[in-house]
Amino acid sequence: MNSQQRQQLFARLRAANPEPTTELAYATTFQLLIAVILSAQATDKSVNLATRKLFADAPTPQAMLALGEEGLATYINRIGLYPSKARNVIATCRQLIELHGGEVPPARVALEALPGVGRKTANVVLNTAFGEATIAVDTHIFRVANRSGLAPGKTPLAVERELLKRVPEEFRQSAHHWLILHGRYVCKARKPECWRCDIADLCAWPEKTDPFGAPLP
Repeated sequence: MNSQQRQQLFARLRAANPEPTTELAYATTFQLLIAVILSAQATDKSVNLATRKLFADAPTPQAMLALGEEGLATYINRIGLYPSKARNVIATCRQLIELHGGEVPPARVALEALPGVGRKTANVVLNTAFGEATIAVDTHIFRVANRSGLAPGKTPLAVERELLKRVPEEFRQSAHHWLILHGRYVCKARKPECWRCDIADLCAWPEKTDPFGAPLP
């Protein structure tokens, strides 16, 4: 995909959704961080169902730490990998209080030092809460970037680096959200809905189909 095509791709995504944002529900940066930790290998819908009551009862690191692992587990036990997530969240709350005055640090190194926080989670928080032009490569973005030819790469980190080089600067802040939403609702893993894709003519994927499974012309 050349530079003109990339410009057109993001111009169309912006026209369809001028102000994209995460579908995770949160009220504070701390709550965003916890929601993203919980979202690993889980749907945003399942996380939002759990955090609706969790954040009402324990909206701060101090209140969440007071729940303990077992108490927290009762809120999140319908989310995948909840025992390890409960352990990481409680440890993160403790670290936020002891090292950062109960605040979420706005720096990558400090974020990635928190239990349960890897590069992808740190990128989401840096982008959504602190306005940095980062791109968190999840399975949706990895798929869209490779299928379309936008930023091919064999690993999430390779795709992230390619996206940061190739996405025009004016779109970089919101690119993360546009690509995730496009992968989640249009460029799906098993049955991509190419016939209603705003960027199908720019996409290099050779297996585009119509609603009946026939190849697109």
